[in-house]
Amino acid sequence: MDFATDMDIREHLKGIPRSELAIICLMNSNPPIPDISDSYLESLLSNFLPAGPFGNGNIINQSNLAQCIPFQKNTTVVLTNDQISPGVWYIGYFHGLGPARTQSKMISRGKSRLVSTHITVRGCPTSAFWGPYCNQTVEMIGCSQPSIDNNSRNLLDLNIERSSSWHTREHNRRINIPSQLNHLVEKEVGSNVTTLVRMENSITCSISNGSLCVRQGDMKFYFLDVVNLALQFEITAANFGVLGPSLICYLRYNAFPQRDLHDYSGDISHDPLVVKSPNIGRWYIAIETVNKTQMNNTTSTPVLDTMCFSLKWQLTGCLNGKTGTNCSWEAYGLQRVPRRNPSIPFESYYVPTDERASLEDSHFYLEQFLSNSSHEQFAWTYFFLDVPQGSAGALIHVQLKSDKELNYELYSKYGGLPANDSWDYYASRTSSSNGSVFFSLQNSTNSDMDLSIFYAKEGTWCFGVKHPSDMTNSHTYMSVSLQGCHRNCNQKGVCHSSVDESGLTFYSFCTCDRDHGGFDCTDELVSPNGHIWHSVFLIASNAAAILPAFWALRQKAFAEWILYTSSGISSALYHSCDVGTWCILSFRVLQFLDFWLSFMAVVGTFIYMATIDEASKRAMHTAVFILTALLAATGATRSANIGIVIAIGSLGLLMGWLLEFSTARRFICWPWQINLNMPQSWPNFGTLFRNTLEVLNKRFRWIFLLLGFITLSFAAMSWKLESNGNYWIWHSMWHITIYTSSFFFLCSMRVNTRNRSPESNYELTRQDSLPRSEPREET
Repeated sequence: MDFATDMDIREHLKGIPRSELAIICLMNSNPPIPDISDSYLESLLSNFLPAGPFGNGNIINQSNLAQCIPFQKNTTVVLTNDQISPGVWYIGYFHGLGPARTQSKMISRGKSRLVSTHITVRGCPTSAFWGPYCNQTVEMIGCSQPSIDNNSRNLLDLNIERSSSWHTREHNRRINIPSQLNHLVEKEVGSNVTTLVRMENSITCSISNGSLCVRQGDMKFYFLDVVNLALQFEITAANFGVLGPSLICYLRYNAFPQRDLHDYSGDISHDPLVVKSPNIGRWYIAIETVNKTQMNNTTSTPVLDTMCFSLKWQLTGCLNGKTGTNCSWEAYGLQRVPRRNPSIPFESYYVPTDERASLEDSHFYLEQFLSNSSHEQFAWTYFFLDVPQGSAGALIHVQLKSDKELNYELYSKYGGLPANDSWDYYASRTSSSNGSVFFSLQNSTNSDMDLSIFYAKEGTWCFGVKHPSDMTNSHTYMSVSLQGCHRNCNQKGVCHSSVDESGLTFYSFCTCDRDHGGFDCTDELVSPNGHIWHSVFLIASNAAAILPAFWALRQKAFAEWILYTSSGISSALYHSCDVGTWCILSFRVLQFLDFWLSFMAVVGTFIYMATIDEASKRAMHTAVFILTALLAATGATRSANIGIVIAIGSLGLLMGWLLEFSTARRFICWPWQINLNMPQSWPNFGTLFRNTLEVLNKRFRWIFLLLGFITLSFAAMSWKLESNGNYWIWHSMWHITIYTSSFFFLCSMRVNTRNRSPESNYELTRQDSLPRSEPREET
């Protein structure tokens, strides 16, 4: 995976605030959620390497964690097949971490970042080969038909000839576990005697002696697919010499095992290797021979170059809706029922596929499904559900409500049976595994339990309820649902759904209101009193538009008076709608009016400072109307608009001065011969310079012009200092300073220069140049 960005933060990594930190996250099976805790970010930044932290296989296979690296110019991540697992991988780009106030649809002038990603997946032409050079093989293994055992002995000691009607699928060395579960059947013997008969379903796969041979130092690889929940599988070796080498077996879930990277390992030449409650998915097995004398650092026994032996593994499940170590606990499948008129895709709830539960109710009575046990203090009851494909961006919400003190513990695990020592998420009335960013336990009391698993992986989830054996006196309702946003954004925002860039997975997110932020809008960023003050400042600061409007009205510049007045009013109405006070029109219309009239007010000030005739002024205003309207309609909140508007205004002022100059000097005859005697022309430039200063001095009041530039610089500083957190104060200062600067620029123009146009000055000059002796016609 090659990542290229326009940002490199390695040099100033520690000094970047969290709100500006840009990272890339990678995760298997579900969209990543970056951990924004101080400890994680400190570890991320301190352990960051130029090549990225994905190279460590121990880290990348922690499936419940998102692996993240900061942005840099170029990053190449190479993951071999012993570091990744099959399935869907998600890449997330995050620019800014932690809760942030968005001020509804306010201007966001943060820098956007460009990211390009190139991903190449390389594999062998067939699944029979693997390895960096596709020269290692995965052996095929033949499996027997499933068998049923009605006794409690070890299944490895049995030789059951009868087979059930279920079938096993053998393809490309895959072993599929049947979906039937173990069952405890009570049989009545005589009148008062009851015995328990354990019914188990097992699959046995074996390789006879002579067909499996491993050379010293080599490894043999196999894999099997567990497609349904199983109790365990065992791996046993036989038919080799006592003094021969030891057989070391390595197991790993969803990836090839290595000597130093595996989930389970053991010497199967002495005892079988047992995996309890294996996860659904692909398990890879590696076998190697290790000489015992070498292990003991002796060389008395000759080393065998090749050793042949038999290998057998057996997978065991339960029947008839039972599961657990002794097949004594109840297990129920949950059926997904889509909600009517869902707000997001895949919104649904789950109920047991049992006639005791109604499909019309989103909850069910828990006690009628609980397991009974007279031999143990606590019992287990399991519920299985499937998260459909395409909904990895949703969350699983589980709620328990009881009429008495809740005495349940809830364990959850993806793709396997949870237990006391094996689970993904845990919750009880007093504690939980709340250290994960993908798990939340909120608003729980003595009689209620409310938990959510964010961005749940697609596939089978198992929830185990641990409870006292006797719960007949309790009345507890349980609900399991697939939702979009956590607690519906806590009523502080709106839940939206979207699809990832591939278009194959839906994910949901919250758009918080003006005073809250965070993943589920739980962080209060602005208090109610603070919201009132923010609203007052943003709305009332537009009263500064009275200053230029009053001056324009006093000078009878009615066009400018209407422009400044309407600009101030539209800005006040826009911010009133933006902060949630009152919307007289739609937000889009108010936003357009605010920015368009603000652009016009800036350009109008420039045009007013050019003493041109009314016809030219109307033509320039018409052109500016069109240009600024296009800017406001196509991208009103672009930061570049400020520079564009100032450039348009400056161009209008320059054109106005050029028109004035060309009107006053209509006839300029340039000599055809160039006078090379430059000293004779120098006094002309000095005279022109002095005349220009004299004209500027007669036209402007310099003190007001200086004040205009000072307030304009304050306006630019306010614009630059705006952020999501201080938007309300600096944008209010922007209103005040920008209108005040317009007022000072208007005051800098002397009145007599506005009352006389260049045409009148030229006409008076022409009339005065007539000979005094010529008679004048009288009318």
